[in-house]
Amino acid sequence: MEAALRIPAVMTVQEFLAWDAPSGPPWQLLDGEPRAMAPASRTHGRIQARLSSLIDAHLSASGGPCTVITAPGIVPRVRSDSNFRIPDLAVTCSDYQQEESTLTDPVLLVEILSPSNQAETWTNIWAYTTIPSVQEILIVHSTAIRADLLRRDAEGNWPEQAVTIEDGPLTLRSIDFTTDLTALYRGTRLAPA
Repeated sequence: MEAALRIPAVMTVQEFLAWDAPSGPPWQLLDGEPRAMAPASRTHGRIQARLSSLIDAHLSASGGPCTVITAPGIVPRVRSDSNFRIPDLAVTCSDYQQEESTLTDPVLLVEILSPSNQAETWTNIWAYTTIPSVQEILIVHSTAIRADLLRRDAEGNWPEQAVTIEDGPLTLRSIDFTTDLTALYRGTRLAPA
């Protein structure tokens, strides 16, 4: 008989990173509680792959130090001892010499919003605003062609509400990137005919 699955009730980030999590989906640490992430829908996964590809091509062509990372570990500044979150994508412009579990100094974070995880995703987004290096947070919807963008102002403050984009260009100033919003949805059921 198999041993019962043992998931610790509460842990620190250090304990979480040392923990041998059950196989399957990735795990996050939310306020000290380990939680498995639901698998991505086909549309969610396609948007993630497409946007990663577009950003990677742009960053490679620009020749700078920035790179896009898929599903990185992120530790927010507030309650940093008990939170380890995993956005869909991130861009960092910092170098690294040895492997790291948490991404250093992200400038852009991307979450893809699915109906099943809206509340948790928005909780993550507001936690990301506590990271000093983050300049923009992009929220891409997986049920409609729509994105919400949070961008720090010149004084470093976050807006109270995200800017909604439903058509036309999507511009990410943090990485000097612009594309048509519909380009993110190519290959999905939402793609315009």
